[in-house]
Amino acid sequence: MDFTEIIVKRSEEDVDPVTFGREECAPSKGFGPAVRTHWLLHYIVRGKGRFRRDGVTYAVKAGEIFSIPPFVETYYEADTEDPWEYIWIGFTASGQCKSLLAPPIIRCAGIGPVFEDMCRCREMENGKYAFLRSKIWELVAFLQEADHHAAGHIDKALSLMHAEYTDGINVAAVAARLNLERSYFSTLFKRTVGVSPVDYLTTLRLDKAAELLGRGETPSTAAVSVGYADYCHFSKAFKHRFGCSPRSYRNA
Repeated sequence: MDFTEIIVKRSEEDVDPVTFGREECAPSKGFGPAVRTHWLLHYIVRGKGRFRRDGVTYAVKAGEIFSIPPFVETYYEADTEDPWEYIWIGFTASGQCKSLLAPPIIRCAGIGPVFEDMCRCREMENGKYAFLRSKIWELVAFLQEADHHAAGHIDKALSLMHAEYTDGINVAAVAARLNLERSYFSTLFKRTVGVSPVDYLTTLRLDKAAELLGRGETPSTAAVSVGYADYCHFSKAFKHRFGCSPRSYRNA
């Protein structure tokens, strides 16, 4: 089949490989706390371990990547019974691709073979730099495709929240309806929308409640109508957002 593709350059950005390696870790082997001066991605080939970044500890398993941005303190440690083996690539990056690398844990179907193929650089003398650079861009391409697919998940999540906030739907239920792990969904949502799904859903409910109060509905009716079963919880959240009680807001 003959075809011609028109390629659109999306931004001025570049990547440069710095370090690459593979390691089968001993049980409980850890590294850090430490800070890197470049990006570092670890792809877990097999086994599992834990990774701490920004004060949050993540359980990481085979098929996942943990991401270390420049100048961010991290610590990681292999599991005691099923220690991980990983492939890592270190590089500098500029431009929009950094946002794709930002999540602490990256899950992207089909990305494993790209890391495995990187190991071919050991056979090279003069082409190592160019080869690894091309593989980093291949990773970016996979992540861009996954990011586009993820946008569809967020569109569905927003539709669910706006359609069912009155029924008390929560973040766990939204993630389950999308067949996504809650922590992954929350990371994806915040990266796309700019706020956490909990904050978004809370704001949606309270703004709708304020609208009902402005139309003369009682505070208790407004609370139930936007999905709050506990009036005290509703009143506290409302005051935190608007600086006054639901009753005072209604009577203003």
